[in-house]
Amino acid sequence: MTRPPLHALQGFIAAARSGNLSRAADALHLTVSALSHQIRGLEERVGQRLFVRGARGVTLTEDGRALFERVAPHLDAIELALRPLRVSRDDALTLTLMPSFASSWLMPRLPRFLAAHPQLQISLQSNVGVVDFGRETSLDAGVRFGPGQWPGLDAVHLFDDWVIPTASPALIERLGRPTLQTLGDFPLLGAPGGRWSGWFEHFGGTLPSRFVASFDDSENLHRAAAEGLGIALGRMTLARPMIEAGRLVALFDERLKAEFAHYLVFPPRSRNHAGLAAFRDWLLGEARAYVEAEADADQAAKIPGATRPSRQRRPAKR
Repeated sequence: MTRPPLHALQGFIAAARSGNLSRAADALHLTVSALSHQIRGLEERVGQRLFVRGARGVTLTEDGRALFERVAPHLDAIELALRPLRVSRDDALTLTLMPSFASSWLMPRLPRFLAAHPQLQISLQSNVGVVDFGRETSLDAGVRFGPGQWPGLDAVHLFDDWVIPTASPALIERLGRPTLQTLGDFPLLGAPGGRWSGWFEHFGGTLPSRFVASFDDSENLHRAAAEGLGIALGRMTLARPMIEAGRLVALFDERLKAEFAHYLVFPPRSRNHAGLAAFRDWLLGEARAYVEAEADADQAAKIPGATRPSRQRRPAKR
C-alpha cells in the first residue's frame, strides 16, 4: 500500500477541528471544492465515511473520530518540530501590539514608515496578553509596556511613560480645577491601589476611600475621563492626543514616572530579519522625536498662564 498523502490528512484534521469546510479551506488556502476532493479521496482510501455533512457544517463519524485521535497528535508533533526552523520573509513583518498603544501612538506615525519602505508588507495584531513567540511563529516582534525583561526575548527600550491627572473641559467647568491638596475631593477614576496611591504618596493630598469607577483597559479609562465621568490618572502616551484635541486637560505641571516603559521585543530568530531591522531603526528615531517633543511641550506648559485657568473652587459635596 502506498503512503497516504499528508495534504489530505492535513485537510481532514483542519475540517475536523473547525467543523466547517469553508473555514478549514480558508485556513489551508484552498477552495472548498479542493478540500472536499481531498477528503473524498481519503475516505475512499480508508474505506470508511469520515464526516457527516449537515446544514451547519461537518461532524466526525465514529470512524472519523478514531482516525482523528490516531493521526492528529503526530501531525501536531511534526508542526511543532518544524516551527523553530522557519525563516520569516524579509519583506513581510508581523507585529503584536497593545490596542491602546497602536491607536494612540503608532498609527499616526506609521504612514511615514510605510512611505519609506513600500516594499515591506506589514501586519499588525492587537493583543493585550502574554505572547508565546515559540508557538506563535508567525509573529516577528512586538511592542509592549512592561518591566523590560522577558525571558528568552530581546528587549529594546523605546521611551519611558509618565502619568498625570487629566479631566475633560466640561468637568472642570462644572466642578472647578483641583489643587494637589484638594484632588482627593474630586471624582476620581481608578482604584485605591496602584498608580493613584503612588501619586498621593509622592505629591500629597488625601487618597479617597471611594472611586467613581475603575477600568481594566487604559483606552476606556481615558475615554471615560474625556466624557466627564471623572479624573483619570492618564498615561501621557495615551492622553497626549486627546489633550491636543481639546478633549482632555492636564491638570498639573507635576507628573509621576510610570513604573513600566515601552519596549520593542522579539525572539532570537528575528535578530537577522531585515524588515524588522528597518522597523527598529525607524521606531527608535520616532521614539527620540517623541521624547524631544514631550520635553518641548513640558517647557511650554510652564509658561505662566499658558495652561491654567485662574478660577479654582472646591467641588460640591457628593
